[in-house]
Order: sequence, then structure tokens, then C-alpha cells
Amino acid sequence: WRKATEKYSAALVEKSNQMYDELLEKEIIPIIEREDQEELSPKELHEVVQKLDEKVEEFDKKIKESAEVEERKQLRSERKRSKQYLKQFKDFLARKQKYQNDMSIFGERNSYSKTDPDATFMRMKDDYMKNGQLKAGYNVQIATEGQYTLAFDVFANPTDTRTLIPFLDKIEEHFFKLPQYIVADAGYGSEQNYEDVMNRECTPLITY
Repeated sequence: WRKATEKYSAALVEKSNQMYDELLEKEIIPIIEREDQEELSPKELHEVVQKLDEKVEEFDKKIKESAEVEERKQLRSERKRSKQYLKQFKDFLARKQKYQNDMSIFGERNSYSKTDPDATFMRMKDDYMKNGQLKAGYNVQIATEGQYTLAFDVFANPTDTRTLIPFLDKIEEHFFKLPQYIVADAGYGSEQNYEDVMNRECTPLITY
């Protein structure tokens, strides 16, 4: 889902820049002050919408005051073009705000549940028909010794490999000093995790 959001966001940037250049070229609106020439911000898109709105109102006034049939016809044609740009930029603004909100919720994740934004889509165990299950969920981590639970935490990260280090941080910060040996299954095996455990002056007993 993150890849799709990034793709559509990039397309929006390109299209909005192109249409903004058209507005300036056709002298429909005056140039606006921009923070970044590569991308129109939501604030700048809102400013474009306001200027187009003013342009449409200006045409409304001119049409009302004009007594010439041909002139009124020409003004309506120009107003129609401005209205089309206005509708397009309103859409750009709404989508831009949505994509920015999506990216802030993603954080370092690639997905999230619309009904529970803290949950991430994860590959669950197969059901009784051996169908793979992709559902929104959480990754619960538990540290044990002699079958007693000593510490736990809940993560939105779907992989154990990238969850070990933050879990060890949580244990040291809120529960107890880490023991000499850190034992975990192959799901936690990575060079980064081995290095982190050894930097804590512990020994990793983790299958690669």
C-alpha cells in the first residue's frame, strides 16, 4: 500500500506542476510565492484554488455587466476553462492532504488498517484449508525464563527480525538487566541483531 501511495503522490506532483505552469502561461492567475520549486505544498495548492475562485467570480461579474452577446459568449467560454482548472486543483489539494496523512501514519511500515491505524497487515498462519491469511494485526513479543513470562511488548512491525532490538531496548529500560545469553529462534537471526546483542555485552544464541 505504501508503494502505491508513493507512486500516486509522485504522479500528483508532476501533474499539479504541469497545470500550474499552464495557468501562468495562459495568464489565468498571477505567480505565487513557492517554498520549493519541485513540489506545490498543500498551502500553495490552497492559494491556487483561492486565486482560481476569485477568477471565476470575476468572470461572473463581467458576464452580468456585459450587454454584448458575443462578449458574454466569450466570457462564458473563459469562465468554463477556469472552472475546470478550479475543480482539478481542489482535487489535487484533497489528494495531497490524504497522501501526506497516509505517509505520517505509515511511519516505517508498508501498510496500516483503515479501521485500526496502529495495526499492520501481516501474514498469519494458514487456515484449515491451507489458505494464507493476510490480516491486520500486532506482533506480540514475550521474554521468558524457565517458562515464566518476565517481559512483554506489542509492536506494529510484522517481522521478528526487526523487532528484537526495540524489544531488548524495552526490557532494559522498563524490566531488568539483560542476562548473559539471549536465546531466540531463527526468525530473529540477522547480522544486525547479532552485533546489537554483542554490543550489549551479551551472547546471542540465535540460529541464522
